Amino acid sequence: MARPRSLVLGNHRIDDESDCYVIAEIGHNHQGSLETCKNLFLAARNAGANAVKLQKRDNKTLFTKAAYNKVYDNPNSYGATYGEHREFLEFGWPEYMELQTYSRELGLDFFATAFDIPSADFLEQLNVPAYKLASGDLKSIPLLQHVARIGKPMILSTGGASLDDIRRAYDAVMPINNQICIMQCTGGYPPEWHELNLMVIDVLRKEFPDITVGFSSHDSGIAMAVAGYMLGARVIEKHFTLNRAMKGTDHAFSLEPGGLTKMVRDLKRLKLALGDGKKITYASERAPITKMGKSLVAKRDLPQGHVLTDDDIAMKSPGGGIPPYEWKNLVGKTLVRPMQEDEHFDFIRLAVEKRTG
Repeated sequence: MARPRSLVLGNHRIDDESDCYVIAEIGHNHQGSLETCKNLFLAARNAGANAVKLQKRDNKTLFTKAAYNKVYDNPNSYGATYGEHREFLEFGWPEYMELQTYSRELGLDFFATAFDIPSADFLEQLNVPAYKLASGDLKSIPLLQHVARIGKPMILSTGGASLDDIRRAYDAVMPINNQICIMQCTGGYPPEWHELNLMVIDVLRKEFPDITVGFSSHDSGIAMAVAGYMLGARVIEKHFTLNRAMKGTDHAFSLEPGGLTKMVRDLKRLKLALGDGKKITYASERAPITKMGKSLVAKRDLPQGHVLTDDDIAMKSPGGGIPPYEWKNLVGKTLVRPMQEDEHFDFIRLAVEKRTG
């Protein structure tokens, strides 16, 4: 029997009955500026996000020398080579310490994607509450197991992966650390709409009934996150920026503060709107349903002692009287007092009795 599907991230317990846990993926949208990053944190908090996330790389360990030294000449470059570009965007220990303190002041969970083992160890020293592993590292079993041994919750993205790839990662990590969230993700930036394949969320919930499932949404809108929650995703990650026109590759498909605010709002509304599945009549419904509904009324003036037939009865608005489903129960009864046209039938007040003999 599978254990209950539950995960604790920071101060938040996530399960099938909980609100959605929303991660604002800052990545390198801070453009190497600590002040811009803090502004992003503040905007994410004001939008209602639960967590902010960066990306941590030990660039010289991560990349081959050829990749690190490759000329990087494009409008989004912050250096002449790819290595220079990445180093410009990389925060070190002082920045992470300051950002950790600031996130606590804001009441936000703060963690990062570890792209390599030195970065995972860096984040361990910082004592982050969780670790993100990127889609490109789903097959990096040594890295996954290294992070698993740290003992913190792990969020695994699955862009570009097959179900077998996900099973392999699950089987490698689960014996070491069962605090896992698997995120449906499509690795395009952004992907085509048909590539989002949201039904995989349901597949993952069935395939891994003992862990939390989430959705890392690389599209530029907010509706797919709501659909993801409906399908069972309880962690949603969205790239976040202050302005989509800013320099960098991720800004164009990131949410701006207004978009993130609306997404969080809609997710909270959806949680409330789902309800408990019990069909009841709410107080707010009574007046409009009475106004739009129908009652059984006298089709014309009727004398005392008249025996009712189908031709004596009409359905007319408003409701509030005998409902139309009682029609057949009126036929054949005798009026103990006269009725005027359009007057409501009422079993009690009109004392309608069944004719005998």
